[in-house]
Amino acid sequence: MKARYKSLVDNLAKAIRSGTLAAGTRLPTHRFLAAEEHISLATATRVYTELEAMGLVSGETGRGTFVRDISLPAGHGVDQHVIATDVTDLNFNYPALPGQGELLREALRQMATTGDIESHLRYQPHAGRLTDREIIARHLAGNGFTPEAENVLIVNGAQHGLTVTVMGLLRPGDVVAVDALTYPGFKALAALYHLELVAIPSHPDGPDLDALRQLCARRHVRAVYTMPTLHNPLGWVLDRNQRKTLAEIARVHDLLIIEDTAYAYLVQRPPPPVAFYAPERTVYVTGFSKNVATGLRVGTVICPAQHRPAIERAIRSTTWNTPSLMTALVCGWIENGTVSRFEALKRRDARQRQGVAKECLGTLTCITHPVSYFLWLPLAEDVRAERVVSALMDSNISVSSAAPFCTSVNVPQALRLALGSVSIEVLRTTLHKVRETIEFEQYR
Repeated sequence: MKARYKSLVDNLAKAIRSGTLAAGTRLPTHRFLAAEEHISLATATRVYTELEAMGLVSGETGRGTFVRDISLPAGHGVDQHVIATDVTDLNFNYPALPGQGELLREALRQMATTGDIESHLRYQPHAGRLTDREIIARHLAGNGFTPEAENVLIVNGAQHGLTVTVMGLLRPGDVVAVDALTYPGFKALAALYHLELVAIPSHPDGPDLDALRQLCARRHVRAVYTMPTLHNPLGWVLDRNQRKTLAEIARVHDLLIIEDTAYAYLVQRPPPPVAFYAPERTVYVTGFSKNVATGLRVGTVICPAQHRPAIERAIRSTTWNTPSLMTALVCGWIENGTVSRFEALKRRDARQRQGVAKECLGTLTCITHPVSYFLWLPLAEDVRAERVVSALMDSNISVSSAAPFCTSVNVPQALRLALGSVSIEVLRTTLHKVRETIEFEQYR
């Protein structure tokens, strides 16, 4: 029966990958498959479970099992290469919750039967509709931070928010201070727009702000890019004093602050954002990809009033406006509490995954945060990160070395693991393999 089970999985996987079974095809029910192939119901269920773990099908409660669209990888990152669908992805985060598909279906049904549906067929204001901006402003307010709706601009995800900020407010050749390890998407954006990135050394709890002061005294620094709440990849959360100090340095040296808060929702009670301490010079960028769904490309830029026209021009030049259909969907979920519920569930999920990582990685050094969806693994001096990455890929596991995150001359030997894109069971098995591979490289 084992050989029969495996051959069924292999045959279905081959049909899906070859396109014989097209994306969106509804597969036979578990019971029908069992009867047709003369196997038990439990075995039929196991077949579909394995196909789902491989990323080839998705089960939808009450509707059945469907072939997934595998023409695109499940997660998209800057400069990501397409990986095979049977590779376990610990490289990119696209955390999802059970039942989100049905919630999307219901939300679309409601939108189709209420409101002015034809308004979504027309051009919208470049910054988004004011009513939607008011909803987002209220959602992001708290802990003294009270953004005005007029200064909230709706964009196609946080990466687009960073892009229009750079396009609107910076010029080729500008010097931007960044952490020595930072978000690869900003590195790629800086290269595209010919910005000069200068690395700020790091302490365990945040950037070396004295080093930033010294840099500004030596160079004409135009801006600083910062992730103060759940830094990617190091997981730090800057305290109030660090945020105040960063704001003071920016005032003294007339820096633009670009504050990226894509993962901030995971920290339940963080200090006020840097935008609270320096509202006149901070562009606050966030999105609804991580806390809701990566496919809903809705993001937000909150900027000082004097920068709004330039950023709106960049929005107009790149996308005209964010599709109002997506914005209305997200705003509806904000108003009915769905977004807050997603955020609470993902905080719990991230904490559980960090617990699994601590258990599976054992004595390996980990730099992370208790509710982060990623962790940083420094390697022993005699272990080369690329050898570990290559060995893991041979085992169909995709992880990232430090190179995409590094802005300094010397690239550390380290791995960055994304924890949010696979099931808990797969994560546990995969992290055991990561540990075994690193230990093998240490003692080989």
